[in-house]
Amino acid sequence: MGESICGLKRTHYCTEVTVNDVGKEVTVMGWVQRRRDLGKLIFVSLRDRSGIIQVVFSDETKKEIFEKAEKIRSEFVLAIRGKVVKRADDAINPDMITGEIEIWAEELRILSTAETPPMYIEENLQVNEALRLKYRYLDLRRPDMQRNIMLRHRVAKVARDYFDANGFLEIETPMLTKSTPEGARDYLVPSRVHPGKLYALPQSPQLFKQLLMAAGFDRYFQIVKCFRDEDLRADRQPEFTQIDLEMSFVDVEDVIKINEGFIKKLFKEVLDVEVNCPFERMSYKEAMERFGTDKPDTRFGLELVDLSHIVKDCGFRVFSDAVKNGGSVRAINAKGCGGKFSRKEIDALGEYVKNYNAKGMAWIVVEEDGLKSPITKFLNEEEIRAILEKVHAEPGDLICFVADKDKIVFSALGELRLEIARKLNLVNDKEFKFLWITEFPLFEYDEEEERYVAKHHPFTAPMDEDIKYIETEPEKVRSKAYDLVLNGNEIGGGSVRIHDQELQKTMFKCLGFTEEEAKERFGFLLEAFKYGTPPHGGIAFGLDRLAMLMAGCSSIRDVIAFPKVQNASCLMTNAPDVVDEKQLEELHVKFDIKDIDNQQ
Repeated sequence: MGESICGLKRTHYCTEVTVNDVGKEVTVMGWVQRRRDLGKLIFVSLRDRSGIIQVVFSDETKKEIFEKAEKIRSEFVLAIRGKVVKRADDAINPDMITGEIEIWAEELRILSTAETPPMYIEENLQVNEALRLKYRYLDLRRPDMQRNIMLRHRVAKVARDYFDANGFLEIETPMLTKSTPEGARDYLVPSRVHPGKLYALPQSPQLFKQLLMAAGFDRYFQIVKCFRDEDLRADRQPEFTQIDLEMSFVDVEDVIKINEGFIKKLFKEVLDVEVNCPFERMSYKEAMERFGTDKPDTRFGLELVDLSHIVKDCGFRVFSDAVKNGGSVRAINAKGCGGKFSRKEIDALGEYVKNYNAKGMAWIVVEEDGLKSPITKFLNEEEIRAILEKVHAEPGDLICFVADKDKIVFSALGELRLEIARKLNLVNDKEFKFLWITEFPLFEYDEEEERYVAKHHPFTAPMDEDIKYIETEPEKVRSKAYDLVLNGNEIGGGSVRIHDQELQKTMFKCLGFTEEEAKERFGFLLEAFKYGTPPHGGIAFGLDRLAMLMAGCSSIRDVIAFPKVQNASCLMTNAPDVVDEKQLEELHVKFDIKDIDNQQ
């Protein structure tokens, strides 16, 4: 049994004890990181969330306590009272915050014993992630993980302080709401008191924050959980957290300005990094044409170059046919890679782009005495010269081409430039490069459904000068939408909303909703618009991704206390799990699964 702390009160966290406390009596509590038995002396590294301090047990001064200390093992939980002593000069540990001092124990209580843990509690642990997630409470004891969670806390606190100081009210919105499917699948919750009816967990507070503007609160924010039942990639979670906000009587510039101020304050207070405002801006069209993505990493070059006009009539049919079929031929000049990459490595790049639906990759290596390529025999001298000039080719360069529909070309080359940057180590991990992407298309064409869908969501306002095209040429309409990108990651996205009920009805009509369908799904919002709605707009930051980038992590799971894995399950709790038949009966729910055991 563990001992009680009755009568003992912690006076310091471990690293709060300093050389200024030498000669004083202190009480610390925490976990045993390490124990070293030197015969007459036992040294224990005691760890709490602040860090580690060394505690000394002496056989000569406190024999009874020493004998108890002999029983100590890793991860035992201890309470220790003792005197702070300055270490001898040759015993100082410069790698520890408390490396100049130690505590000589005068009282020891073993509050809890521990079995040998299935993983080490140490920095930068190299172990299977599944094991870390199964024993997440142990993984979270590790100092690097604790720093991540503490950083996340500071991000949330700065957000609250900043938006409060700028007139925003923190207002909660419902977790159990109506299903209004306009994006990913909803998570559904059966209602016991309304048989056959279901709540939905919110994909975002979008409709409610617009209603708060209609209600006259003027400025709203919330740090809120959101839920999406979608097939997960490695960097997504079924439940995630947003820093969500909305403002009244604003346009795009107002939203951008207040949020640049937030990012500037956030990075200064949490990381002591100065961020320069205003941030660079780039239209969606420019981002796609230069980088192949609407969230470009602009810390390095390797930009896309459009060669369609040069090769549209060339003898290489892969190129000419792509242009004739409405697509394009674009290239990346990987400077210096012609001499660095072997033929095997170049072929591997060709296989890499196939992951993004490209049929392959053509290439030219520029050498001092000519060109090396399987495609130059299909091109005339004038075409080759024009290509080399357009991509600014020099001896030693590797030119990579993809030809297909624009969507495929952008995706393949956008990912290829990232892959080449990784191979060449072009990215400065210490740099924070912010970029606003603006003027997104209002609509995008869904080839499977053969109709236009909203690029962001159905409440995004079109740019004023493009309203005239909504019903006749929807592909021309740009929106008042904006994303904030950091180092190739979208960290926030938002828009100015439609506040005019007639324009909102037109938007629903263009998206294929009948008047009855629009009323059924969004009737409460349309009803609110009848009673006077101010112009409004907002943004939502992904708190998980923002914290991940600020912490220098590569996975959002490392900044979420209890994350799910890629199939949306929790390895620690085994959620989701079966429930009692009685619970299902109360909810009037019955599963139609032939072999439920195989669904686990």
